[in-house]
Parts: sequence; structure tokens; C-alpha cells
Amino acid sequence: MGSKDETGVKDHEEEDDKDVVTPWTVSTSSASGINYNKLIEKFGCFSLGEDLVQRVEKLTGKRAHIMLRRGFFFAQRDLSLILKRYEEGKPFFLYTGRGPSSGSLHLGHLIPFIFTKYLQEAFNVPLIIQMTDDEKFLWKDLTLEKAQQLCIENMKDIISVGFDPKKTFIFTNTEYMNPAFYQNVLKIWKFVTNNQARSIFGFTGEDSMGKSAFPAIQAAPCFSSSFPHIFNGKKDIPCLIPAAIDQDPYFRMSRDAAPRLKYCKPAMLYSTFLPALQGSQTKMAASEENSCIYLSDTPKQIANKIKKHAFSGGQPTVEEHRQLGGNCDVDISFQYLRYFLEDDDELERIRVDYTSGKMLSGEVKQVAVTMLQKIIGEFQERRKTITDETVNEFTAIRKLDFDF
Repeated sequence: MGSKDETGVKDHEEEDDKDVVTPWTVSTSSASGINYNKLIEKFGCFSLGEDLVQRVEKLTGKRAHIMLRRGFFFAQRDLSLILKRYEEGKPFFLYTGRGPSSGSLHLGHLIPFIFTKYLQEAFNVPLIIQMTDDEKFLWKDLTLEKAQQLCIENMKDIISVGFDPKKTFIFTNTEYMNPAFYQNVLKIWKFVTNNQARSIFGFTGEDSMGKSAFPAIQAAPCFSSSFPHIFNGKKDIPCLIPAAIDQDPYFRMSRDAAPRLKYCKPAMLYSTFLPALQGSQTKMAASEENSCIYLSDTPKQIANKIKKHAFSGGQPTVEEHRQLGGNCDVDISFQYLRYFLEDDDELERIRVDYTSGKMLSGEVKQVAVTMLQKIIGEFQERRKTITDETVNEFTAIRKLDFDF
């Protein structure tokens, strides 16, 4: 695989680019959403082609997850190197995270965790989940106590996806800072200059010191030595990070620092954004109640949000729709079906019928409502069983079911 410059991208400088993608802001003026091909070029990462999807299937003996085979995880860095390690019987681990800004996750937050669960089960590897309560305290109008409280609720949501506590370690930044972890943070701070941080993240003199310092804390879990209780102090075990593409600045920085720290570069798998109900110009946002579907929403709330707020790709009248058909590229209900409807044949039938005008917008919305009510209903049943004791089981400093 060829190399590309991973540190020179200025995410905060949009110039004439209609797509704004940073760790804190995602928006576009295009009705069809972010131009992901352009984003790959801008960030200097690589497309995730069918050859890699087939290789994953061959190595794991499992069919690729719908989010992989339908292209929602569309970009990568060094995935082929991770697959080569797996083929050679060498270890790696998974790392992903969540910044708690609301009491409940929404559907968009769920995507990396659903996909990470698939990866963990397919490859049978350890998983590290970082909860960045410190980040939300620094960036949001939250007290530290409130950020920590939201963190616990978010952890319960994440555990409800179905992770195995014998193979998964979840930690919060305000509670886990052992000597090895902090030493890695220190080393990253020393090797990443202020100029680099400003170039990558757009920090200014008006930002708090904490904001400038935080990226190193998100970078530290990339390195196995940050978790001596899991990896026995080994420094040469790389990680694979499933995340949304807006997190790329953190991991470009991590990859640049890794060789100087004599660590393995982290590999990445990047997803597209689940669009807001109002359209693909922005992603779901927990702070905008009517832009998203929370995992705590009732069946009635789900139905009302889809029927009232989900942007339609249909025509103004039934007659026009029968003649011209619907636009699946901008129809939000259809986009949600693409992310979550398991049956490929059924999805294609809906696409053909809607595009031809045989199926109306309201009918597509009802299919989406029924699907999401089922998915969220099943999630909520699992969530009822998650207690504080369950959280303690996942966050306890312990050895996982792997030998290193």
C-alpha cells in the first residue's frame, strides 16, 4: 500500500468546499449529502474496495456485515496490514469510543458499535471502548458531574448492543489514567507540536488549554502499552479503529506520532454519517431532538418522527409520483432502510418500486417505522437488564480472555 501525507490536511479550513467535516461539525449544502470520495482525497485515506470486503469474508468465514458490503464503511487506513496479521496468526485489538453528550444514544451513535460487535465476533479479538467524559466537559456546557452521569447511561446503551464482558474493556477518561496510559499521553504531548495541533484541529488562542491537550488522550488507547492489564505491557500489538470519518484528525495525529514512539500505527475503518431526519445536509445530532431517533424513543415517538420529519424523495402529488417516481438518494426513510434492513432482496424491491412510482413515500416511511420500532424495541428489552453492576463488570481493571 502506498503512503500519503497524514498530517498536512487542514480540516478547519473549508475554503470553497461545501462539505464541512470536523470532529465537532458535519454539514453540506448538497441534498444528496457529503461527497465521500472527495473526503477520502482530502483526508488522504484510502477507499475500502470490494477486494478487501471479499478478503474479510474469506479470512473470517462469515458473510460481510451489511454496513460493510453496502459501503457504509467506505474508507480505511492499513486494513490490509491488519488482515495480513490475522492471516499470520498475529494479534490485534479493536478500539472505538463515545463522547457522552446526551442521556441516550441515537441511531447514528449505534452504527460504529453494531459494526464493532460484528468485527469482534468475526475476528475474536479484544475490544477497548473509551468514554470521553472529559472531552464533553471541555467542549459542551456541562458540569463534570453531569458529563460523568451521562457517561454511565451511555455505557449502559453500548453494553446493550451485546458485547461480551470477557472480551471487552470499557473505561472513562476521568477514572482510568494508570501510569502506562499517562506516560503515553506525555510522549504524544512531547512529539506533537502546537503548530501541528492547530493545523489538524483548528485550535486558536481563545480555546482552553484542555482542548489543545485532549487529542493526546484520545490517541493513547491506540497503543497496546496503555493497557498493561490486558496486553501484559506489550508495545507491538496494533489496533483497528471503527469510527465515523469525522474522527480521522485524531488518528492521523496518532499515526504520525507512532513511529517516533516506536509503536505500531493504528489502522482505521471509517463510516459515513447517518443523516438527520430533515435531510442529508447534516448528520443526526443528539442536541436536536427532531433531527434524530433516540434509542429511548417509544414506538409512537418513532412513528411520529419518521412521518412528520423524515425528508421525502417523493413527488408533490400522487399523480406526479406515479409518473416520475421517488428519489432514493435523498429520501431519508429509504436511507435508514439501507443502513438497517438486513434483507438485500427486500431492499432492492423497495428501491425499484419507489423509484418507478409504484410505491409511495408514505409506504416507504411505514416500512422504516416498522423496522426501527422492532430494532429499538429489541434494544430496549436488553437495556432493561443492564445495571450498575453490569457496568462495573465491563469497567473493572482485569485480564480479558486472551493471552499476550
